[in-house]
Amino acid sequence: MKKRITFISDSHGKHKQITSHLLGGDILIHSGDISSMGYNHEIKDFCEWFNGIEGYTHKIFIAGNHDWGFQNNVEEVSEILGNYSSITYLQDSLSLVGNPDKPIKIYGSPWQPEFYDWAFNLPRNGWELGQKWSDVPVDTDILITHGPAYGFVDKVIGRPENLGCELLAERIKTIKPKIHVCGHIHSGRGIIFNDGTLYINASVLDEQYNYTQKPFTIDFDFETNEWEVINY
Repeated sequence: MKKRITFISDSHGKHKQITSHLLGGDILIHSGDISSMGYNHEIKDFCEWFNGIEGYTHKIFIAGNHDWGFQNNVEEVSEILGNYSSITYLQDSLSLVGNPDKPIKIYGSPWQPEFYDWAFNLPRNGWELGQKWSDVPVDTDILITHGPAYGFVDKVIGRPENLGCELLAERIKTIKPKIHVCGHIHSGRGIIFNDGTLYINASVLDEQYNYTQKPFTIDFDFETNEWEVINY
């Protein structure tokens, strides 16, 4: 069961610059930070763009630490989302795509270890964050989070330390999703395959918030775990 999937993250309001690099396929996934601060007008602009993208059967996204509206203005943002029928927003929730008899299970969550005073923060290595990750179903095929797992695509250029979430890394090692996609650490962009999981940091902006890093489009076989990068 091979699917063509495009991964993007951290567009921060510059999403329209990405359009010409979206090749089309089965699934388009955005891993959060769609905006600068999550204002309603930013969310509307993103949703209109995301909804209007042609060539994908499923379009799925989560929020990130810049996307305050999804945390603080839940009712207003829910009304905005209700106007766009061809996109799916996940927040600690699951989407089933593909063959109803054997769907691909995609779970999305925006939480991260405390990062300054931004949205969707929880104490690093704390009980609440661990609970968020324990809620990820054991049979998840694609896990979407905004922040990376500790040790995987989670370093800023020029800094030696890993910035990802330790508890998330532990959960991934337990449930072994086929794909874990994130963003957040812009210069962590890349792909690592480890212990049966394909780790992807799909950030499209560099550390100066310029669009320099094109989307990843991948052909992934969910029966064999074989994959091929088509565009990056």
